[in-house]
Amino acid sequence: MAQSEGQLHLNLFLTGMGHHKASWRHPRSEIGSNLKLSHYVKLARKAEEAKFDSLFLADRYAVSRQGAKYGVQGGIEPLTLLSALAAVTENIGLIATVSTSFNEPYNVARRFASLDHISNGRAGWNIITSGTDGEAQNFNFKKIPSHGLRYEKAREFLEVTSKLWDSWRDDAIIADQEAGIFADDQKVHEIHHKGNFFAVRGPLNIPRSPQGRPVLVQAGSSADGIDFAGQYAEAVFTAQQTLEDAQRFYQEIKARATAFGRSPESVKVLPGICPIIGKTEEEAREKEAQLHHYTNTEFSLHQLSNRVGVDLSAYPLDGPLPPLPATDGHQSRTKLIQELARREKLTIRQLLLRLAGGRGHYTIAGTPTQIADQLEKWYENKAADGFNIMPQLMSEGLDDFITYVIPILQERGLFRKEYAGTCLREHLGLKRPDTDTINLSAHA
Repeated sequence: MAQSEGQLHLNLFLTGMGHHKASWRHPRSEIGSNLKLSHYVKLARKAEEAKFDSLFLADRYAVSRQGAKYGVQGGIEPLTLLSALAAVTENIGLIATVSTSFNEPYNVARRFASLDHISNGRAGWNIITSGTDGEAQNFNFKKIPSHGLRYEKAREFLEVTSKLWDSWRDDAIIADQEAGIFADDQKVHEIHHKGNFFAVRGPLNIPRSPQGRPVLVQAGSSADGIDFAGQYAEAVFTAQQTLEDAQRFYQEIKARATAFGRSPESVKVLPGICPIIGKTEEEAREKEAQLHHYTNTEFSLHQLSNRVGVDLSAYPLDGPLPPLPATDGHQSRTKLIQELARREKLTIRQLLLRLAGGRGHYTIAGTPTQIADQLEKWYENKAADGFNIMPQLMSEGLDDFITYVIPILQERGLFRKEYAGTCLREHLGLKRPDTDTINLSAHA
């Protein structure tokens, strides 16, 4: 499963109507499409035809009444939707977000093994620990557990799921119909895990999947998140605002992977990019301004307040962002927002618009060539192994990116014209975990 030399990776961050907060209000958005399978089928097929590495669905486990009033939040559960999309696609990877804070390892291991079987080896798991009290209060908690405790639990969670995926050896199935033996039971092992958070006997009740394990993806950029990614992640989604910040993060992830005895090539770094494309830069800016026009300041302020853990309604909109306290929530994104406001000397009102298009991910409005130039610059200067593409207006933005930007990348030899394989690991140039290298006696 070798990676094509000198080519970047593209993941499509799939949403119902777009990554801009006001995308659902745009005249060309189809209201209700975020709940229609046919809408996602159309997007998935377009992305696969364009040879994207993968599709990705995020997830949150709560919605506020104000969120329901002013914006489209939540939606179809990721593994459910990606299982449906697996049936209408053949090559594109399928990455679902599942939290380690509000699930059990056995169920999660089984669901991802099932998706990997259904899709013939295209499953990926975006591992999150979640970060809000609102989510915690839907799962018997009064508040979200501390940041460090969530990552401690996530490590054990991943340890258990990995043991379960490896509890069947690749050659366990004999399928001898005459002898009546389906599997060699000496190659199916209980894991007998007992830890601080979980006690799981095993084995998993489904044989090992085509990829062995789903591709492991991680999106935290805090100190705990970077350490977790360096040890376990095979792809990292990240929000970075400048080339220099992206380069520092890229080097830190690669260094942490090396420190854990891994090859730096075994983890791919994919910053989020939120493009708006026009025939001219002026046209692109006009498209962006139109989307900004539909934003609701009250709702945007509510969302930002929840993100940073401070009620910003008490501060003047045309004044600076106040100092923010330490948080047990989304630490890395809060830090990014603080640095963005300070670096660009933004008022709260200006900050709301800067965040409207991608929630802290890098937004760019320009011509196809300008956007391709920026992607190439980040890729060639070791700021990214590829990108998490986040169209601000989903259908129109994806069409523009496929029609105008991807051909430029292909002409420059930066992106594939055909898939080299059918598994997500093959697209990303990742090795398949082999049970022959696992100490199964420890699982017996």
